[in-house]
Amino acid sequence: MSTHPRQPLALPASAIPDGCLPWDREQTRRWIGALPPRYTPLRLRASAVVAVVPAAGVFAGALTPLAGLPGWVAAFVALQIVWAVVRPEAARLTAPALVVVVLFQEVALAWAVGLAVVLALLWLSAVLRLLARGRQRVAAGAAAGGVTSALPVGDAPLRRGKFLARLGVVPLVAGAVLVATSGGWELADDRQSTPAVGWFVVGLGVTVLASAALGRWRAAGLRREPVPVLRVLMRVNTDVDAEVYAADDLEAVRPLFAVATSELDEDDEDDDDEHDDEHEDEDGDDREVEDHDEPDDAEVRDLLDRLDTDEPGPLREAVLHGLPYDGAEVVLVIAATEPGEPAVVEWSTGPVRPFSEGAVRRRLAREKRAVADEARQRGAAEDVAGRLRGQGHVEVRRWRAGWPDWLSAAIGAVWVGVLFVTDGGLWRYVLGALLGLGMALLVPRQLAWSVTADREGLWFNGLRGIRHIAWDEVRIVESKGPELRIGSRRSVFGEWSVDTLRWRWLERKAGLVHPYDRLAAEVTAMWRDPDTRPAAVSDERRRGRPLWPLAVLIALGWTALVLWV
Repeated sequence: MSTHPRQPLALPASAIPDGCLPWDREQTRRWIGALPPRYTPLRLRASAVVAVVPAAGVFAGALTPLAGLPGWVAAFVALQIVWAVVRPEAARLTAPALVVVVLFQEVALAWAVGLAVVLALLWLSAVLRLLARGRQRVAAGAAAGGVTSALPVGDAPLRRGKFLARLGVVPLVAGAVLVATSGGWELADDRQSTPAVGWFVVGLGVTVLASAALGRWRAAGLRREPVPVLRVLMRVNTDVDAEVYAADDLEAVRPLFAVATSELDEDDEDDDDEHDDEHEDEDGDDREVEDHDEPDDAEVRDLLDRLDTDEPGPLREAVLHGLPYDGAEVVLVIAATEPGEPAVVEWSTGPVRPFSEGAVRRRLAREKRAVADEARQRGAAEDVAGRLRGQGHVEVRRWRAGWPDWLSAAIGAVWVGVLFVTDGGLWRYVLGALLGLGMALLVPRQLAWSVTADREGLWFNGLRGIRHIAWDEVRIVESKGPELRIGSRRSVFGEWSVDTLRWRWLERKAGLVHPYDRLAAEVTAMWRDPDTRPAAVSDERRRGRPLWPLAVLIALGWTALVLWV
């Protein structure tokens, strides 16, 4: 949120359809009031969706041995959780029938009643979201005042959902294999759980295919006839999604919704687009990056700087084509960022995701904390710079993993141990392999990271060896939340980061300075003021050791634990 209003970048008059009305704050309040209750899963980040899917899969595998449900029933019960989040249309249709199926299974009464209640609540959540969509369409349609316009897309091909259609085949086939081979497992727990997990994965494949078809059908619907249009404001947020605001919200106080978009390229051919890098999530989100035109270095640096500092893009005028609602497809005609350039046409590559009032309040609170933390870190860096200039040059400065990192690793080990010991059968080995790979990649850095500063720059130890950033190539030094990260302007290096458990409210209350904050302050001072940098060049011994031997040791120890304990 910006507290300093600025005039948004203007849209050329030729890009605004005749009679197009501004969607002002008075009209948007009606649209916001049409949103479903706050306890419904209205707008979840991709990371939350990614967390819901494996959790639901574990739930499916556990229902068969615990509740005695057939595998396909357990799978469809677990799928209701996924559908309530990403495909409420499916939950509304299938949950009532599934309640009847569960009640007629030979399971304990407590399980039958409990699952029926859960399914009823998921069905209610889905119905509330779908009813709210209708109210949102009505409110947006009233704001448009009956003004419509054809999409300014020319003969550009419709590519929405193509990647999802290909991706959905993978879980469909994998799940079918699991179901077909479920009788061949040696342990009874495996023979019970594997069909449930297999049917669940099949259901995920069907969900992905349905998302592809639904997203493509809605996107095609925008082209069939002229659609309602509204004048709005928009900007690109730190997730590189488009955030839409009321036309008179010049301070960008209250975002209405976010939607993933991609710039329209009318020269694209309707083929397999082998040169596109596409990504979609379970919610039907296509990410496509065109490589026909390489962005210049200044544009890339500007984008990286904004992402590093969590700064959104400039506020721009836009015309919204299509009625916005939870899950809708839209097209935006947006003012260019450079003066004199023509308007930019962007089409949605994912569904519209409205902001609830609670989400806006939480976001505002995060921004206030971020501003306070930034001011505190800036002051700490200035204090450190003064202290370093006053004490004279040091030869070499080195920081290493300490008690916060070791404590985090210990807590993680306890959690992994509990999770691993409570599982059995085939899943013990599957889970063990996944956990072992994760620990071999992540734990060595947690336990033994080191950063060395000398006259030539910063040196970092890693799994494969020692990496180096010259002082002039440092792009960002930041201690934010649980993460400490240092980035380079060189794309080859990328970014170095490490995480730990933190309780910032306790640190502020007790007046404590976390080691990550201290390191960030010192490195920032050295980066910005050459007079505070070390005077000598470090030798190989002081730059730390590669972490791969520790990774090998952890992997071997974990393998022994999985096989013989």
